[in-house]
Amino acid sequence: MSGHSKWHTIKHKKGALDAKRGKIFTKLIKEITVAARTGGSGDVDSNARLRKAVSDAKAQNMPNDTIERAIKRGTGELEGASYDEVVYEGYGPNGVAIMVEAMTDNRNRTVAEIRHIFSKNGGNMGESGSVAWMFDKKGYIVVDKAAQSEEELFELAIEAGADDMQDDGDVFEIFTAPENFETVNDAIKAAGIEPQAAEISMVPQNYIKLEGTDAKQMMKLYDALDDNDDVQKVWANFDIDESEME
Repeated sequence: MSGHSKWHTIKHKKGALDAKRGKIFTKLIKEITVAARTGGSGDVDSNARLRKAVSDAKAQNMPNDTIERAIKRGTGELEGASYDEVVYEGYGPNGVAIMVEAMTDNRNRTVAEIRHIFSKNGGNMGESGSVAWMFDKKGYIVVDKAAQSEEELFELAIEAGADDMQDDGDVFEIFTAPENFETVNDAIKAAGIEPQAAEISMVPQNYIKLEGTDAKQMMKLYDALDDNDDVQKVWANFDIDESEME
């Protein structure tokens, strides 16, 4: 896939821009709050989802008191909005499958906004389950090629419980079962390697190549969805050449 920009490559580049704008703080605070509530505990040692959320927040230099307040809102120790987790599914240009994960305190508002974004940008919302079958839930870790040789990284990842590793141009992509994600990620970090990205991801089973107008329209739709205040993550199965991106 060298020379290509699959959705996740674009997503991580955009994540860096979001961090600069401070926009990512809002998403992280929501994730911490929901993780503390749904995980049944505000203790990072016993709540794996919360542990990951707090780790991500600290990586973005979120102040400790902001993290603590988000946890306390989740456990009910502080008053605050109660967020529901919702997933929307739909299609983009040329039949690209799109999944949108959101956290909202007003489902009616959010579904109306997401539907409007789809229709305004050349896509359309689908029924629940219309595209989810095209994705697999997996642990997903990205490591820069300069960090470790392919053979050594492969051996490290597989021994820690990873399912597969792929060469994707400048990086290696490591895939795990969701339940093995944390163990594999910890093993990679323990070896002195800092992943470029590490998350539980919805990985497409195949990709749709986009060019020209379709590529431009897809990026407009992707950006509009990702910029919505209630949207946490956008997954899609498009692939665009680096030259098209530029």
